[in-house]
Amino acid sequence: MAGERDCVDGRAGVEKLRLQFQIQSARPTLILDQMPEVIPPAHGEVTLRKAQAEDVEAIMAIGTGVFTATFGYSLPPADLDEYLRTSYSTSAIASEVCSPNIDTVVAVDPHGHVVGFCQLTRGTTEACLADSAHPIELQRLYVAQDHHGRGVGRALVSRVLDMARAQGFETVWLGVWEENRKAQRVYERWGFTKVGEHGFAMGGCVQTDWIMSMKL
Repeated sequence: MAGERDCVDGRAGVEKLRLQFQIQSARPTLILDQMPEVIPPAHGEVTLRKAQAEDVEAIMAIGTGVFTATFGYSLPPADLDEYLRTSYSTSAIASEVCSPNIDTVVAVDPHGHVVGFCQLTRGTTEACLADSAHPIELQRLYVAQDHHGRGVGRALVSRVLDMARAQGFETVWLGVWEENRKAQRVYERWGFTKVGEHGFAMGGCVQTDWIMSMKL
């Protein structure tokens, strides 16, 4: 995971982050600054754009909801609460949105609501990727429950894979829970293969994730 630089805290902090984005807007920052404001997927239901300061709370809500629905039953409540407080606080998400090492892309419905997001993270790797050329991590492909099955996840992945290629990366990798067979099958259909495993800590609970990768 990328380091947590404490950019903001609370609603007032979101406004501070919005001002920071305005101040930094003239400085080139990797591929997202070359990305058009909106990218319509083929099905036309959502548009894709880089995350902005005002998206922080929506990303928090989607991330917390999807994570709890997918993994909550497998964790003691105290461990789940600790993980959500640490990983989905306002400051944590805002730090990722403004991080120079993380590209966050959101999917927005016709009413302007964020309904999904995906992240590319530079600088992370695993031992099983030692022979992989120039890897980048795909993180947090999350789509709101009421938009599942509408192609939103595929549109997000297609976009971030194009971004990774444009940035010169040759391998993309991700971690997926060993018990999440549905996600594993989806990633396999998209061309990912299992190359290893690692432990994923949430509070005092450590689960096993598959490491899956794909050549770009």
